[in-house]
Parts: sequence; C-alpha cells; structure tokens
Amino acid sequence: MAALSTVPHLQIHCSKTESDSVHKPITFPSKTIRPIIHVPRKLVFTPKSVDDKISNSNFLANGPVPSTPTRSKVRRHTISVFVGDESGMINRIAGVFARRGYNIESLAVGLNKDKALFTIVVSGTDRVLQQVVEQLQKLVNVWKVEDLSNEPQVERELMLIKVNADPKFRAEIMWLVDIFRAKIVDISEHSLTIEVTGDPGKMVAVQRNLSKFGIKEIARTGKIALRREKMGASAPFWRFSAASYPDLEETVPDNALSGARKQSVFSEADVSGGGDVYPVESPDGFTINQVLDAHWGVLTDEDTSGHQSHTLSMLVNDSPGVLNLVTGVFARRGYNLQSLAVGHAEVEGLSRITTVVPGTDESISKLVQQLYKLVDMHEVRDLTQLPFAERELMLIKIAVNAAARRDVLDIANIFRAKAVDVSDHTVTLELTGDLDKMVALQRLLEPYGICEVARTGRLALVRESGVDSRYLRGYSLPL
Repeated sequence: MAALSTVPHLQIHCSKTESDSVHKPITFPSKTIRPIIHVPRKLVFTPKSVDDKISNSNFLANGPVPSTPTRSKVRRHTISVFVGDESGMINRIAGVFARRGYNIESLAVGLNKDKALFTIVVSGTDRVLQQVVEQLQKLVNVWKVEDLSNEPQVERELMLIKVNADPKFRAEIMWLVDIFRAKIVDISEHSLTIEVTGDPGKMVAVQRNLSKFGIKEIARTGKIALRREKMGASAPFWRFSAASYPDLEETVPDNALSGARKQSVFSEADVSGGGDVYPVESPDGFTINQVLDAHWGVLTDEDTSGHQSHTLSMLVNDSPGVLNLVTGVFARRGYNLQSLAVGHAEVEGLSRITTVVPGTDESISKLVQQLYKLVDMHEVRDLTQLPFAERELMLIKIAVNAAARRDVLDIANIFRAKAVDVSDHTVTLELTGDLDKMVALQRLLEPYGICEVARTGRLALVRESGVDSRYLRGYSLPL
C-alpha cells in the first residue's frame, strides 16, 4: 500500500505535465470543441430563415402583409332532399356521402308510393357541403335539395327508450317523464318504455338523466325539419293560403300584394283549392307536390301473394359508409323500403336502423342472413311476429285564416297534436303515433289545405309486457 502512494509516482505524472508545456490536460478538449460548434451555425442558411428575412423587409417597406382567410369551421348541417321514390334511391343518396367520407349522423325518410322526403344531418364545412348539395341535385329523379341550416326552422326528433324500472326507483322515473313531457308506451314488472319528442338537445338531456337507472334499448329517428313560415305576403305559402281564404288579402296592404304578384311566376290555374294535390311555392319559383299521400302506406295489410310488411331492427357500427352498405343489400335484391329511421343506439359508437320492407317470410329470412354477412353488422331482428311498440313523427303545415285556425287547433287537441309554429296564414302541427293516426289526421286536414309534410320512419321496440296492441284495435266500440 505504501508503494502505491509513493512520491515518485506523483513526480512522474507531474513531470509529464511540466515537460509538455504546450498541451494542457483536462482543459484542452473543451477549448478545441467550442470553435467547431460555432462555425457551422454561421455558414448554414435555411429557406425558412431567408423567407423570414424577405418577409420582414417587405413588412418594413410596404406595411403589414394581409392575413390569409381562416379555415371555415365544421358545423352541423340539415339537408332536405325531395325525390321521386324508386328502388335504390336511398342507396344512391347515401353513396354520395359515403364516397366523400361523410358520416350521416341521422337520417329520417318519409316514404310514399311515388315520392319521398329525406332529412339528413351531417357535419362539415359550408363550402364542402355546398358541393355535396350540387352533387345530389345531379342525381336522376331528385327534385329538390335544400340546406336548412341557415334558416329559421322547426326541428323535431323522436326517441323510444327502454329503461330498467326497479319498483323503488319507478316514482323517480315517472317524475322525470312528467318534467320532459314524455309518455309511457309500455310497462312491465322490471322495465318501462318511454316515448320522447323534441329537439336533439332534449334527447341528450333525457338520455343522461335516465342513464343512472340503466338503459336497455334506444331507438331514435333522425331529425326532421320544416322552415318556419314568414309573416305577410313575402312568405312562400302566402299565395296558396290566400287562394283558399280570400279574406287574408284584406289584412295586407295593396302594395305588398302587388309586389308579391310581380315576384311570383305562377298562374291562378297552378293553385288548387281542394283535393289532395297541394302545390309548394318556394322563393326560387320551383313548384312541386311536396305532400306525402296519406292514403298510401298501410303497412299491416297482407295481400293474396303472401307479401307482408316486415319491421327489421339492425344494430350497426357508427362509421362512414355503413348506411350505404346496408341499403345496398336491399337495392341489389330489388327491395323498395317503405320506412327507414337511423339514429344513435344505447351504446356509444353504434347506431340503430329501423326499416320496414315488404316481402314473404321466406324472402325476408334470406335477406336477414345476407345482412348478417356485413362486417359492420352486430344484430338483425325481425319484429313482425313479436308484440312491439311502434311510433312515427310527423310535422304538417296547414293553410289557415283566423276562423280556420280555431278549427284546426280543435282537431289537433283531439289527436293530442301540438302547435309548434304559427303565422298569419299557416299553422304547423307536431304529431306522434302509429300510421293509422297519421292517416286519420291528414285526411281531416286536407279540406283546409296542406302546405307541406315531413315524416320520419317507423320506430319499434319489443314490448316487455307481451301485450300486442294490434289485436286490441280489432274490437268494435259500442254504439
């Protein structure tokens, strides 16, 4: 140990340092590296640095450079499409959105024998959605496409929600039902089926408040919308209402009526005072019959060939292009859907599609097997032979004057319909119920003059109580 710490060892190390006086240990590497680091920084010029210097010089010479326009925001759009109904029309419209990567958030289709009204909700920028509207107008048998997002509108949605109803929580559930003005459509020992109508915000609020009890199933329609009617002679349906009620012209100044007549390109023969054909007068001068016929679509009748309307409930992934794939299965086999409703399901990331399609039991069974082969399909159920609660939603705009308005509201009270918009010449009603109820109300309102109608497809959930209400309708009432 003494040999290792001897003085000669220290003298050798110190003598090496003293003998080589030019090079200094320990500090030498740090002094030689520093200049090497600084030299490349002075010689390298990037394009960004050159552009910054040029922009700075331009800013000093010419003032500030104009800022580039900001990117348009993504927002929710409501698109109304009125088409001639034919096999494959839904698939073609869904394909326009699928090819551009858009996910349809909700879709409500009021189908008829020869025409259909689509209400589509999709999120996107204003510029791109305008291009989609132009592409939809190029489709064959598409009559009219409108983006109602920038206009005042009456928007409604229908939801059937089935929740667990333990006896100790049932009073609280009923209290929430009264607060949201909902209705009980089925009750069993351990569950309740609730019907709710309103705007999309109300649907979300109801779902959040009932989630603590346990939600078993949800069936939602897409949003349907009608433009709120303006006041006075500049409104789209003023001339149609004035033709049915001449006293309306006396309440408006003559100069306003003369201006409305100059702007209108329709003749008196274009306006029908009765019957079930009612023109639609739009500001752009395009007239179509936008009233869905109430006499078509009795879905419960069977014919001699064995065809019957089948109600299918499907659970699919909520992703772009899924609706196009599902409707493609129906279109390739020549099925014409009688009803279609698409909305969010009880599980996040899934959507529920409720559709009504005519066919025999054997053909529908094969169709269900084909639907199960789709990758995004989780469940397909044919509810036709099961007791189920069915509901539809309709918005209907009627031409009225002061006297007819009272009669229309009296009829609405009988059918438990609600007035959701009113002007000096129209009233818009909201009605929920089964198909027979829709047909009955529309027939009673035909003599007053129907301006336009928006309807959803059928919603259906299996009744946990097991009561089939179809058999109750067959009992005759005592006179």
